[in-house]
Amino acid sequence: MTTPSSLPPDTEGSPAKVAGTRLERGLLALFLLAMVALPAASTVSRRLVGRELPGSAVLAQHITLWVGFLGALLATASGHHLALSTIELVPAGTPRRIARFFTAAVSAAACALLAWASAVLVAVEWKGFGTVAFGIRVAWSELVMPIGFGFMALRFAWRAGEGAARWPLRAAALAIAAAAFALGRAEPAPLLVWILAAVVLAAFLLGAPVFVAMSGFAMALFFRDGGPEAIAAVPTATFNLVSSATLPAIPLLTAAGYVLAEGGAAQRLVRAYKGIFGWMPGGVAIMATFVCALFTTFTGASGVTILALGGLLLPALRREGYPEDFSVGLVTASGSLGLLFPPSLPVILYGVVAQAPIDHLFLGGLVPGLLMIVLVAAYGVAVGVRSHAPRERFEPREAAAALWAAKWDLGLPTLVVVSVATGFATIVEAAALAAAYSILVELAIFRSIHPLRDLPRVLVDAAALVGSVLILLGTALGLTSWFVDAEIPTLLVDWMTATVKSPALFLLMLNAVLLVLGSVLEIYSAIVVLAPLVAPLGAAYGIEPIHLGVVFLANLELGFLFPPMGLNLFLAASRFGKPLPYMYRKALPFLVIMSAGVLAITYLPAITTGVVQLLVGD
Repeated sequence: MTTPSSLPPDTEGSPAKVAGTRLERGLLALFLLAMVALPAASTVSRRLVGRELPGSAVLAQHITLWVGFLGALLATASGHHLALSTIELVPAGTPRRIARFFTAAVSAAACALLAWASAVLVAVEWKGFGTVAFGIRVAWSELVMPIGFGFMALRFAWRAGEGAARWPLRAAALAIAAAAFALGRAEPAPLLVWILAAVVLAAFLLGAPVFVAMSGFAMALFFRDGGPEAIAAVPTATFNLVSSATLPAIPLLTAAGYVLAEGGAAQRLVRAYKGIFGWMPGGVAIMATFVCALFTTFTGASGVTILALGGLLLPALRREGYPEDFSVGLVTASGSLGLLFPPSLPVILYGVVAQAPIDHLFLGGLVPGLLMIVLVAAYGVAVGVRSHAPRERFEPREAAAALWAAKWDLGLPTLVVVSVATGFATIVEAAALAAAYSILVELAIFRSIHPLRDLPRVLVDAAALVGSVLILLGTALGLTSWFVDAEIPTLLVDWMTATVKSPALFLLMLNAVLLVLGSVLEIYSAIVVLAPLVAPLGAAYGIEPIHLGVVFLANLELGFLFPPMGLNLFLAASRFGKPLPYMYRKALPFLVIMSAGVLAITYLPAITTGVVQLLVGD
């Protein structure tokens, strides 16, 4: 499973480091606010004067690149890059310190080599005269890449040192990074390539960030095939992210979800759904299911749901007489629901990677997402009836008051769906409107977030997640570009179609593979790695792309509960203080129930495609 990087936290602070961090945080907050303003203003301009703000869309795409790299820098400083959580398996003491030094040094070396390759890219672009907007040259925008990778290398080298020998270890890591930078001019040798690949693999297994492994393997393969200059293909693929018109939706919707979550949306939603469903048999279980699903939709991260809502929902379920075993399992399972609804970040990321229309993915995921929620809620009703959980008397006044109090929270997904479905705004413009909406609601209506003390911090927290995701996406696209050059997808399609003739059997195999990999890989890693390989396979078997995307995401949603490595199982065990074997047993009924839902989604494509055809046609 992947979690934030296991590199040791940086406890030493110097004035220069603190000043730099404050500068980064300030720039990130300003850039995110600019990203909110540009598309939102363009939408208003188009509606009022009949034309968009010139250059606003392209500028927002390039600002996304800067937000991604600044966020990645902060993730490096705090150790929040996605990585395998294997460092704890290494014996404590000297062995673990050696492992941490090794992973940090390899990470610093990979970033140094990426900085060299990015500098090559910038040098080529510097000779041209391409502009972004308002006279800003493309080469100026690209500068964030060598600068960003260079500072990330320095931070990884800094984090390599701990204990009494911190300074020699930092110096050694810095020397390794410098040697990697010089490697950019070395001649390719097969033995050297294999050694580099083995080193990267070992570092990855010990807890180096996933993007380090992706970029390391990609650079080794390009180095073998084309020499030092070919390494520039990796940062080139990263920069090509800005060509995706939907890319800015990722940071915008992430910021919107973080702002609402910080502003107390969870408590308001719990009250609202309890008022609506509390009178029904199993009403509190239904409430817990819907609240978890909606909260996951906001944040795009199942783990956030369990950590944020576990302390609210588990006591509420226990007070109503639900067995503890069931209550723990329900919160654990419900934390993976909601990933198919707007404005979920995994759906947007899949659309970017697989080049599928994001609005169609959201429409196609509505009924499948509701099916998964209904199945889990129905089991909750059955347990509630069996355990004689009390039914609250329906109080229309309280239900109306609770729903009214949560109207602004419920308005966020409504705003995104309606603005996109009616053609009022593009997905990026809708994301900007949603971010502006969430900021306005929390600052001016609830006043739960202080504009100067709290808002920058929340935006920076969101940007750190965005940075870790975008840097992973960019480097994974570098590896994907090697796959394309080597015709790996074509070979895989030829082998699969020659071996497996039935589309139904292919889908069953896909379900099994995604279930296992979804439990091992963090969902963002799984999307950027697997989607480019799965999409051509689906096309070869004649599977409708939107249906394939929903099946893909539903399986990853299920992988959160698949033992022994499902992320929700680990987070719930930590949150509720339960051993892992206990979590495996209590989540099993929900895993079976949700598996039935995934199979229905897989083999009844009308569940997905029917809504899309109804609303947008063929």
